[in-house]
Amino acid sequence: MIYIIHTLATPQQIEEMQQSLETYIKLAVDIERGILAGGGVMHADCESILLEDGSAQEDIWGADWNPTSQQVTFESLINIRPRQNNPSMEILDPLRRDRVAQITRQLLEHP
Repeated sequence: MIYIIHTLATPQQIEEMQQSLETYIKLAVDIERGILAGGGVMHADCESILLEDGSAQEDIWGADWNPTSQQVTFESLINIRPRQNNPSMEILDPLRRDRVAQITRQLLEHP
C-alpha cells in the first residue's frame, strides 16, 4: 500500500507501507513540499502518486527507509537526472540528501 504522508505516520501506516518489501519501505520525497509517498515495490510508483497530488517532478527524490534501524538510504532509478546534475542512482548533492533525510525522519521516525 502506498500512502502520502504529510504528518508523522502512524505505526499502522508504516506497517502497511512495509508489507510490499518486508524489511524496508520505498519512498519518493518531495523536498519542496516536505511530504513523501511510501510503500509499493518501485520508487516510480510513489513518484507517480506525488505527481498526481501536485508535486513537481524535479522536487521528488527516491530513497528507502528501514523502520528497524531507522536509517535512510538514497539510491533509486528516479534519481538519475543529468539535467539536475545528478547522473547517479544515488543522490549526490549533500544538501538534497540532508533534506530527504530530514523529511523522512520527521514523517517516519518513531522514538
